[in-house]
This record gives sequence, structure tokens and C-alpha cells, in this order.
Amino acid sequence: MLSFLLNAIGQFLAVLPEGLLAAICRGLGWLVATVPGRRRRTLLSNLHHAFPDQTPAQRRALAVESARRSVEMGLFVLISPRLSKQRLLRHVSLDPAMRQHFVELQKSPHPLVVLTPHFSLLEANTFFPALVEGPVLEIAAVYRPFDIPGLEAYVKQTRERWGLRLLSRKDGNYQAVDVLRRNGLVVLLFDQNAGSSGALTLFLDRVCSTSELPGLLAEKCRARVAFLYDERTAFLRVTIHGGYLDIGPKPSASDVLFAANRWLENKLRDSPAYRADWLWLHSRWRHQDIPTRRFRLQSKRDLLPDQLAWLGQSALPRRTRFWLRLPNWLGDVVMALPLIRALRQSRPDAAITFLAQPAFVPFLERLNLAEHIIPLPPRDSRYWQFFRNLREEYPDVHVLFTNSLRGDLEAWFAGAPQRFGMLRPGKWRPLLTHAWKLPADLNESREHQTTVWEKYFRHFGLQGELDFTPFPWPASSSTSSVTLIIGCICGTENLPEKRWPVERWREFLTALFVAHPQARVRLFGVAGDAPITAAVAAGFPPERVADLAGKTTLLEFADALRTCTAVVCNDTGGMHLANALGVPVVAVYGPTNPLRTGPIFTAPRVLLQPANCPPTGGAPVAEIPAARVLAEISPWIQVGV
Repeated sequence: MLSFLLNAIGQFLAVLPEGLLAAICRGLGWLVATVPGRRRRTLLSNLHHAFPDQTPAQRRALAVESARRSVEMGLFVLISPRLSKQRLLRHVSLDPAMRQHFVELQKSPHPLVVLTPHFSLLEANTFFPALVEGPVLEIAAVYRPFDIPGLEAYVKQTRERWGLRLLSRKDGNYQAVDVLRRNGLVVLLFDQNAGSSGALTLFLDRVCSTSELPGLLAEKCRARVAFLYDERTAFLRVTIHGGYLDIGPKPSASDVLFAANRWLENKLRDSPAYRADWLWLHSRWRHQDIPTRRFRLQSKRDLLPDQLAWLGQSALPRRTRFWLRLPNWLGDVVMALPLIRALRQSRPDAAITFLAQPAFVPFLERLNLAEHIIPLPPRDSRYWQFFRNLREEYPDVHVLFTNSLRGDLEAWFAGAPQRFGMLRPGKWRPLLTHAWKLPADLNESREHQTTVWEKYFRHFGLQGELDFTPFPWPASSSTSSVTLIIGCICGTENLPEKRWPVERWREFLTALFVAHPQARVRLFGVAGDAPITAAVAAGFPPERVADLAGKTTLLEFADALRTCTAVVCNDTGGMHLANALGVPVVAVYGPTNPLRTGPIFTAPRVLLQPANCPPTGGAPVAEIPAARVLAEISPWIQVGV
């Protein structure tokens, strides 16, 4: 029934005036490329990734023309089976050079693997046997069969009409080998979205998955490799071109793939006509079908090292767009850094973009862990429009460290097709496309925040070990000549109960100056901590105790921390920052949980809790005496750490 219906539609379309059919293609193509929807998003995303140097207006114009030609392809598939050979010859012609190649091939037959790219009127290739003169060599094409019987019958009937033989992929590749061993031609659609079954390669500087079948057939049967490709000359008019692929004698299977990708890249980059003619409506560069492997590069085979050597390159281009929504608190951002290091190793093709609080941007730029950083906007009436505008950047993956609906909405508005996050019990996050559910037996009070994030990233395929080495930090131009500087972070932004009392800080400073008269102290904090640091510094000479609360940017804060011999602090973001920069830290904990939020980098660190305090916290921080803090920090001072 379906086959009959398709034939009837094709017969009807075949008698319509071509001017009307052209108008239908123009109208439908404009709708596909203009009306918001998944296909439009895929089309524009592909073009944005392939041609980043073009303007948005140029890519939109290209999208409209490509969509029109895709509709034209559909009409051609329906109409062409209804054409007589005489009428067919008015629509499809063979390039004279190609005709001569075929004449010579018939005189001296040899096996030939023929690659055909996904240009819009590629259906014309099925007419090839009708366009040549004289005896016709055996020509077969490997195709993906359809599960719908009526559609499968229609395809077999129409494509084998002129002598082309279809070989189903489901039947394996033995039939193709038999054809080649009889000095025949095997035609294969050459594409770059073979999913996890293909081999990882590069195409237009992005990682893709390419079927190895063309190269394997050529290598096994010692076949030459050629291209058969279509040039659209007018509406429903096409000229078939062809030629051998220049890969030298006895190429390997991988040589075939690399050279074929390069050939097609050149066609798309150099020719506006072919650029508009390629089928951009399909998902390109699809190489990972399994979400739990998204954070690593994995496929049936990885040919990327071989292709880099073939291209003379040392590293993968970072073109896959991974966007990371960082936490809102400094300490959480620092605790996330080992995961970001690992992700860069696990996905060496990832161009990482941070979405971060504006105050963090200069510091993050210094770390050199991301290709781009987008400062989060003020939370005003234009907040959500800001994220809608980010859709034009076409991120591939959006990874959330946050656990809020706001962060999920940001990712949804930004338009990444894959949005990853953690799902805690009782939490509802419907805007995520992929969520890791925290196991019921995971006790977060006993797990460090970084460890929980690691489980989340491992679930989605992260490979490699986390690196907890402190970050290298350039020396500040304003480095002090004082050799013994103790930094003190006296405040906390989010929980007053975490603060060591002012009297304890003053006791510590008094004892420090008695034991180490040469010591100098810097009090750090945000503007809101200024009353606390002023109370701590009161009565001490300013040349011995410098109050810097609210007087430094985050980058200046980091520079100043690096000049410190050691830092004494509460459980706060500055503690994590000092630890990440390699500065020895003594941190006082009371109500909070060091198992959950302790410093993680390998720099020297001591975490102090009140006597008899549970490991997970819960005691008043004031119970930690100043003498205990001084005892812990003194060995570092003595050896000049």
C-alpha cells in the first residue's frame, strides 16, 4: 500500500509544471530554515560549527538555500522513478571526462570502491548505468534497508530500475567483496555521522565518526578508490562527475578515510555551490550515541592519533563546545577545578566555556582552563534574554555544577541539546536531558564535594585521574621584600557561625609577634568583613598588621596570598584559593564539615576542630584556642616554607 501511494504521489508530481515545483521547494525550504524547530536548530548549528568565520547573516542565507535543496532532493526521489529514459537524459547528464574514465575502465576492468557524498541530488547516481554506453560493469551500492516493508519495496524497485544492485548492510559486507573480486564497482554513501560504530576521525576540524567500510573494502580487495559526485546545474538538473582519489598505491584503510575527508572538506570550503548542496539538515559529527560516554572520546576505533600524524598536527583542534556552569561561591569553584582539569584531558577536543560570576573571571582567565569565559549578567529584567541570545553560539554540551532551577533554566534558554546535572532525592529537574541520580546509600556528609562531583562526571564517562597539584602562579610585580608574611582570613560571607571570634584572632596575633617578632600579618576579606578585620587589627601597628579587607580584587587577593608564608583562616573560599595556589593553610572548623568541604590540593594543610568535635563538625569554633593554631603554623615558619 505504501509503495503504491509513493508511486502515485511521484506520478502526480511528475506532471506538475517545474515552475510550480520550484516555488514549492523555495517556500518549504524557507519555512524549514526560518520557523523555529529542531531541524532549523540542527541546520544552523551545523553551519555555525563548519564555518565559524562567516557572519550570522551569511549562515542564515546558506541555511535557507540548503533547506530548499533538501526539499528538492525529496521531490527528485519521488519524481525520478516516473521519468522515461528520454526525459531522464534531460535531467541527468554525465561529465565527458567521467564518461571517458568509464570507457577506459571497461577496457581494463579492476575493482573500484566508489564514494558518493551526501549532496542533494545524489539519487541521480542510481541512474549511472543508464547514462553510459557499451557493456556495463557490475555496479552495486551498499545501503541501509528500511524496516517498513512498503518503503523498502519502493526503494528497491526505483533504485534498481537501471541495473544498479542494492546490497543491504544487514547482510554484511561479503556481497560487496564478491562484487569487487569480480572487478565490479561498489558505491558507498560517504558520511561523517556513523555514531559509536564508526572510527573517530576529524572532519572540518571537529571530531566525527566515519565508517571504515570504504577503506576496509579497498584494502581487502586491492581496489582503487574514486568519487562519484553530483553538481546541481539547475532545478532538478544534475551533472554527475567523478575521478580517482589521489592516495597513492596500496593505501591503508585509514589513508582512504583521511584522504576522503580531506577531499570533501575542500569541496565544502572552496565551492559555495557544493557548500549549499550538502545535506546540513542531518546531525553532523555524531560520534557518541551513549550519554554515559559523553565526557570521553570513545568509539569502535580511534584513528585520531593516526590522522593527526597524517595531517602533521600535534593536538586535536578544540572545537566541540562544552559549556560549564560554575558554582556561585568561590570555594565551590576551586573545588571544581580538578574535575575541569580531568575533563580537558578526557575530551581533548573540547573547547570549554565557563559561565561564571563576573568577579571570578580574571582569576579563571589566569588559570588557562577554558577557551572562553562568559560572565553571568545582573539579575535584572534582561537576565533571561541574555541566555536566549547565547543560543546563537550553539553549545553542544551544557554541564551544570549548580543544583538550582535557575541554572537549569539558563542551560535550557542557551539551547544546548545535551544538558547534564546531578539529581538528588526529592529534587525535580525536568530541564536536564541527562541526570545522574545520587545513589540512595551515598552519605554526602562523609563524601567530599569534589568526590561527589567526580562520581557525577565518571557516570558520564570521564576518564583519567584527578590532578590535585596546586596551580602555578606568576610572581606579582608588587611582591614584598618581607620574607615572613602570615595571611589571616577572618570573615566568611555565608555563615557567621563559621568565624573564629575576634578575641581569638587577637590572641593569635599577640602570641605570633612574641614568638616571631619579624612576622608581618595581612588581614584579608571582602568589604563586608571590614568591621571584623578592623576589630582584629585595632591597637596593632599598621606596618605589622595590614588590613586589606575590601581593598583587593580576587586576582589581587590571589597575588597577595602567594606572597604569604602561610595562611590562617576560617572555612571559607579564601581557604580553598590559598590551598589551590600552594600556600600552606591552617583552617579552623567548628559547625561545618571538613570531610565535605576541606581543602583538596596537595599543598600543606592542617584542619583544626574543637576537642571532642565529631569528624563531620558541629561544635563551636570558638573552642579552638589560639595557642593550638600557633603551634600548627610555627613549624612552617621555622623552616621557611
